[in-house]
Parts: sequence; structure tokens; C-alpha cells
Amino acid sequence: MQTIILPGYSEHNKEWTDEVAKNLKIDGIIRPFYWAHWTDENNKFDAKEKANLIAKHIKGDNINIIAKSLGTLVASYLYLLIPNQIEKTIFCGIPLTSLRDEELEVIKSCISKSKQKFLGFQNVSDPHGSFQEVKDFGNFLMRSRDDHEYPYFDEFNNFLK
Repeated sequence: MQTIILPGYSEHNKEWTDEVAKNLKIDGIIRPFYWAHWTDENNKFDAKEKANLIAKHIKGDNINIIAKSLGTLVASYLYLLIPNQIEKTIFCGIPLTSLRDEELEVIKSCISKSKQKFLGFQNVSDPHGSFQEVKDFGNFLMRSRDDHEYPYFDEFNNFLK
């Protein structure tokens, strides 16, 4: 079993990715992903392309996913490609302000199909989308923060056990 960590778009999400990887206390391989555009601005970020590449790297293994911000879109496209390989999914901070309508529908579809294997976190006043805006999408927990940071490592571990 692998647990993959899919960060948000901006480079400062590398720190969150590293912190999640460091704080996970679960069995199996923990695999953080880093986006190429963080080090090479000529690389274009394409969520579907990232999902295709990750699906190839997974090679039939079962996975858990922890995704933040635009990483939730990559995870949703990945779910469309390999739904039977995904065990549990955690979404943090769906970036409503950055998504097109069709992208949001892909995320909602992924959540609805994941059912009890899904847990979401949305800060009450996340500037990219509030808890109030996502609470009806599925199993979302509200956290009392007004930023786009998601340091809920103990809860990640408890859900993935």
C-alpha cells in the first residue's frame, strides 16, 4: 500500500507536503509528489496530465491519497482512471476560487463515489473556499481557521489506519 500526497499549486505547498509525509504514522510507502513548475517555470501544470503520470507510476498498487487545494483535482482525475486501486481519500481545502465548473463537478463526483472512504477538511474561512460552500459535497469537517493551511496530521493518521 502506498499513501500519496498531492499538494496545491504554489511552491509554498512543498512545506505542507513534507510535513504531512514526516507526520504520517501508517504502514506502507509514503510518497509525496512535487510539481515540476516549482523549479522550472516553463513547465505547465495540467491536472489531467499529472493524474495520468501518477497512475502509470502506481503500477497496479492500492493507494491512499491525501490532497490539498489543486491536488484535490489531480486526485479526482486519478480516481476516474483507477477507482478500484484507491482505498481512502483525504481532501484538504478545495480551491473553489480556482476551479472551472467542470473541474468542480469532477471533484464532487469523486467525493460522492468514494462515500465512507472519503474525509474532507475545509477551514471555516478558507480564502479559496469556505466550509459553508463545500459542506454539502460529502463528509467534510470544519476547522476554525481563516487560512488555506491544513496541519491536521493526527486526524489524517486516524482515518488512514
